[in-house]
Amino acid sequence: MTLHTTSPFGLAGKKGLILGLASEQSIAWGCARMAQQQGAEVVVSCLNEKAVGFVQPLTEPLGMDLQVCNVEQPGEMARLVDHAVAKMGHLDFLVHSIAWAPLEDLHGRVIDSSSTGFARAMEVSCHSFAQLAHLCAPHMPHGGSMLAMTYLGADEAVPHYGLMGPVKAALESLVRYMALELGGKGIRVHAVSPGPISTRAARGIAHFDELMAHAVQKAPLQRLVTLDEISQLCTFLASDASSGMTGQTIYVDGGCHAVA
Repeated sequence: MTLHTTSPFGLAGKKGLILGLASEQSIAWGCARMAQQQGAEVVVSCLNEKAVGFVQPLTEPLGMDLQVCNVEQPGEMARLVDHAVAKMGHLDFLVHSIAWAPLEDLHGRVIDSSSTGFARAMEVSCHSFAQLAHLCAPHMPHGGSMLAMTYLGADEAVPHYGLMGPVKAALESLVRYMALELGGKGIRVHAVSPGPISTRAARGIAHFDELMAHAVQKAPLQRLVTLDEISQLCTFLASDASSGMTGQTIYVDGGCHAVA
């Protein structure tokens, strides 16, 4: 007799909320597409109505539920989570793929950054993940997985990454504390650290082409990673196959983090 079992590596029956769609190059889009391919139902969000014009042609053919959510606007995250829970019943995973800083602060020296710009970068890129966790955790009765996106500049001083380095360092620390606080509920929390990839947000970094070229030279794999490779890691971390893991920064960067 043949026994048919559900693979722990798939997402069949899982319900997920994914924030940060901006274009077909978005990590959030890659994660949404991959999660759906693996059997998950997802609700996805983008920043505003302007962004809807870029991402709706991607989500609509796949029947994805696309919502608008600006995390700086009071009540927007709560409305998004309420909508997702009303539609899907509960949540099994959350993907936070949002980062932003004012260009005048991002392109300048960290020591010249404004307190307002620094605070806004922290609010959008870091603290919003904690706020989402607060909203989503009560709707994860079976445990689950929460993921945020970081970068090597959190651990090393990367030229031109500037203000986002300290912000991402705070995000990685936040991940560890969230893992500690939510572990008793069976909720795992990770920071995923991709190598440079040409997303709309990343292109706001000064000299980004140089950063990508340096990554190719430094990486043991001698290339950049793909959107699918990042999405595959996120899918694994959202699946039951990663049930014994939490509180980590996990790199998918061709090995850049391992080379001096």
